[in-house]
Amino acid sequence: MRGTAAVEFAILLIPLLTLVMGVAELGRAIYQYEALTKATRNAARYLSEFSPSDVAYPVADAKCLAVTGQLTSSSGCSGTPLVPGLTASMVVVCDRVSSPGCPGMSFGNVATYDTNNGANSGSPAGTINLVAVKITGFTYIPIESFLLSLTSLPFNNIATVMRQVL
Repeated sequence: MRGTAAVEFAILLIPLLTLVMGVAELGRAIYQYEALTKATRNAARYLSEFSPSDVAYPVADAKCLAVTGQLTSSSGCSGTPLVPGLTASMVVVCDRVSSPGCPGMSFGNVATYDTNNGANSGSPAGTINLVAVKITGFTYIPIESFLLSLTSLPFNNIATVMRQVL
């Protein structure tokens, strides 16, 4: 009888470990996705304070903020990325002046339909300018790829759009 319990435990150990590691990987993937979402939100919020027509429009600072969580220092954008594998080349900024990474989207003079501004139903009340920060091409690399036979998981584009000052 004592040997039966050991055999049953050995048989159940592999599926149990696979389940536990799968849940841990799923949690890690969700954590990284949320970290990327927060990074785009912080960078878009930072850029929303500036006009893209400003001479010192801080696109490099925003990209560095999205990657490392810090603004560009005097030595450039250095530091550890918020998420392993994230680089500044994956961060795309679109605004009313430049939007090559956001095809089919409008960022300048976007009509608003806010009835609180006194507009009649169906007619634009005014216009706003938008800025978008997007992370493209990020691939999640799991830790336990040997057990789950998952080598990589590409994330969809992660973007945040905010209203920009005029």
